Amino acid sequence: MTFAHDTEAALLAAVDLVNSASAPDTMTTVADLDDFFESHAYTGAHLHTEAELAAVRALRPAMRELLTSERDEAVAIVNHLLASEQALPQLIRHGTTDWHLHAVAEDRPLATRISVETAMAMVDLIRSDELSRLDICVADDCDGIVLDLSRNRSRRFCSTSCSNRAAVAAYRARARRSAR
Repeated sequence: MTFAHDTEAALLAAVDLVNSASAPDTMTTVADLDDFFESHAYTGAHLHTEAELAAVRALRPAMRELLTSERDEAVAIVNHLLASEQALPQLIRHGTTDWHLHAVAEDRPLATRISVETAMAMVDLIRSDELSRLDICVADDCDGIVLDLSRNRSRRFCSTSCSNRAAVAAYRARARRSAR
């Protein structure tokens, strides 16, 4: 299934944010937050402060819960997030990005915008019964979240690093077996 650009972008950002909490934590400085903001093409208010960093970092457990929830639980979380932030979806076009949804004003705090955009993206996954696109990395030593947007649903690892570690481990295990 193909999702709208803003749905995919919000899901990729949410997964990146949640996975930033894995060891080593990759969201520890304002510069890390700046990189996250830029790499996920966020627009609107960005204060570049420690308080903003703390607010975004504080989202990670709630976003993880949302991204790993079963359908009924995800619905409850999404509805709560949208209601608590008084989300009002509107079509917006800015810069080089064509029409897409924003549900809170661009002057709202970044953490609020991330929460609401993630909730809006989850609406699409829930409505299309595609929550299986989200899973936990199959690497033994990882609990990162995997967003599988591939056509054949073949993505199993949260990152290239996990995939490479698993491939090397499998290669070494085969080499040990054949050496016997």
